[in-house]
Amino acid sequence: MKAIALAFIALLLAQAAQARSSQESLIKLQVSSLDAPLADTAHKSDVIDVAESQWLESKERELLGLMARSKAVAGRLNNPRLRHNLLQTIYYEAKRTGLDPDLVLAVIRVESNFRKYAISSAGARGMMQVMVFWSKIVGEQSSDLFNLRTNLRLGCAILRSYLDLEQGNVHRALARYNGSLGRNGYPNLIYAAWR
Repeated sequence: MKAIALAFIALLLAQAAQARSSQESLIKLQVSSLDAPLADTAHKSDVIDVAESQWLESKERELLGLMARSKAVAGRLNNPRLRHNLLQTIYYEAKRTGLDPDLVLAVIRVESNFRKYAISSAGARGMMQVMVFWSKIVGEQSSDLFNLRTNLRLGCAILRSYLDLEQGNVHRALARYNGSLGRNGYPNLIYAAWR
């Protein structure tokens, strides 16, 4: 009986390792298309569709309101061109990975409060607070987690993979993203920022 239990545990561990390897491969594939020389430039497109245009205008108004209430955020987002480029890049990277851009914006607001060079006590970096070990998974050319596009592309890819892993359960995916699976605090903070 003990041998059967040990064999079952070994099988579960092997399946978990295979799933993790597969998840890491998917994230690496999503991030690998990031051109290193362009990593710190915002996504720019000559073609902006109506939905993107409406989202950008709406979020610009929201950020201006947030800036009026917070001097710290106002100091980080006071340049209109950089603010617009940030929003445009958030929209692009979110849509690219099948995420709601408002969700990504909420994660950024909670994780870093729009600080490009934020570093957490655990060592997470940038606007989406990506852990350094993720840069090793995707390779050297995308390892600068303070680069705007690198950070957003990797953060969105990680969040997308957690959503897939949790079969669309946003609450559990957010908790995984934060490393707090089984607790409600972090997902609730994101929900409050995700209007």
